[in-house]
Amino acid sequence: MRQRLEATKKRYLEIEGELSSPTIADNVAKLTSLSKERASLEEAYQGYCVYLKDEEGLVQANEVINSGDEEMAELGKEERRELEEKMTALEAALREKLIPVDPNDSKNIIVEIRGAVGGDEANIFAGDLLRMYTRYAESQGWSIKYLDGSEGAAGGYSYVSFMVKGENVYSKLKFESGAHRVQRVPKTEAQGRIHTSTATVLVMPEAKEVDVQINPADLKIDTYRSQGAGGQNVNKTESAVRVTHVPTGIVVSCQTEKAQLQNKEICMQMIRAKVLSFYQGQEDAKRASERKLKVGTGERSEKIRTYNYPQNRVTDHRIGFTTNTLDRVMEGELEPIIEALIHFDQEQKILESENGDANHR
Repeated sequence: MRQRLEATKKRYLEIEGELSSPTIADNVAKLTSLSKERASLEEAYQGYCVYLKDEEGLVQANEVINSGDEEMAELGKEERRELEEKMTALEAALREKLIPVDPNDSKNIIVEIRGAVGGDEANIFAGDLLRMYTRYAESQGWSIKYLDGSEGAAGGYSYVSFMVKGENVYSKLKFESGAHRVQRVPKTEAQGRIHTSTATVLVMPEAKEVDVQINPADLKIDTYRSQGAGGQNVNKTESAVRVTHVPTGIVVSCQTEKAQLQNKEICMQMIRAKVLSFYQGQEDAKRASERKLKVGTGERSEKIRTYNYPQNRVTDHRIGFTTNTLDRVMEGELEPIIEALIHFDQEQKILESENGDANHR
């Protein structure tokens, strides 16, 4: 841990030097990147500085203890005891500060929910998940903007996408990606049998132009007439926009706004997020063998959670977390599950970093 703290201190001071350069203001992307990196290191750096100062105090206390003056030695012992207690607590805090920070944690997100296995019931459940996340966002003081969607014939959505804006949104909801399974008696079930259906969730950090470079030549942009409710503008003007990123085959569309330009801007937000997520997914796959302890891969096919209505139970399979408060969870009370996921992920990262330190010794 000491080596990592020294490396953190060295890097922090290097960044301070780079940020003090008179030419840094000319490179906005680098300025932004360095400022974010400094902010991510600051608490560990400041804590380590305090720790080093306490170490000096410990040396001085030991000198007093060995001075031969009994009265001063007693004071020195008391000072040493207080410093050792403080340093032990500080070590634990610094260990947490050394957990790698996800650079996307502070970002807004774009979420996609799709009805998967189960036909109409899967679409209805997708709508229930949308409502659950909406209620949770409201409880956090975040805002939600609907981007695109296709309603199911019996209710809910076969597909819906929306943006969530607020403080540290991605850090809270990044573990929601995956397959969500529901067990309940569908409204359409005449004989009262319990069915199992699934809906998939994909959570992507919002990507700015500085986060991902997209060549305009790689984009195919189509316009078409909006469908469904929306007033006299619908079906009369080609305000809806569809954007295809040719190299990856990613397609997004939007028809929520009346103006074509606004729909195009929303499409570009979505395409940046999806392209970034696509390439990050490839990088994560390369590193997957290096990190075996993790909350999950975030793949749509990975079953992450079951919502059992007859037993009012929610189980997160990745961490073995169960709560018999499904009714409240579906009303947006997700915090206990989210906090458990974050805590588990942090524990795994600490374990991995300690194992890595041990392997390097």
